[in-house]
Amino acid sequence: MKRVLFVCVENSCRSQMAEAFVRMHGKDGLEAYSAGSRASGKVNEKAIKSMGEVGYDLNTHRSKSLNEIHDVEYKYAVTMGCGDECPYAKAKQRRDWAILDPENMNEQDFNKLRDTIETKVLLLIDAMNRGE
Repeated sequence: MKRVLFVCVENSCRSQMAEAFVRMHGKDGLEAYSAGSRASGKVNEKAIKSMGEVGYDLNTHRSKSLNEIHDVEYKYAVTMGCGDECPYAKAKQRRDWAILDPENMNEQDFNKLRDTIETKVLLLIDAMNRGE
């Protein structure tokens, strides 16, 4: 099983959307998780609305801390560009996507950011499927 972990500070928005896109587009053999260094305890309402527009219900997710993630080896640990690291996560490869914090973005910019995350996830899935 190939596993990917997405990490940001609150685990309320960017990492949640990335996890969702892997679940939407990933094939058998891929598992996605997300967590935050200071989890907010809730998923961002803008993220729920934005992902609903592309057919994914983020209401099924919850904000989790890094202390709650599975103690397994991840193929990738991906940080969202918020200066966070995931030192406790065992990962073969680490990447940082340098994605802006969407907290104060208007709806149009937020949806562009969502689409950027989807593109990055599709490229990551392709790399994982090629064994990279």
